[in-house]
Amino acid sequence: MMEVTEMKVGQRAEITGYMETEAGYRAKLLALGLTRGAMIELIGVAPMGDPLRLKVRGFELSLRRSEAAILKLKAVEE
Repeated sequence: MMEVTEMKVGQRAEITGYMETEAGYRAKLLALGLTRGAMIELIGVAPMGDPLRLKVRGFELSLRRSEAAILKLKAVEE
């Protein structure tokens, strides 16, 4: 298991679950397409390290490090 904060730009990972958090926030992540089995790619990091730019299901989104840290990931070998 890894966290999105451990990823390098260009690296891909599969979402395997979520850390403990408020149910409402997990629902927000699910609505954004960050569901189990979805593939994400870290495509950029802001100059000060926050937020992170992610690509998921063909679109890009930005999440704060603290928000993205809720995702449990499995690295994908290319």
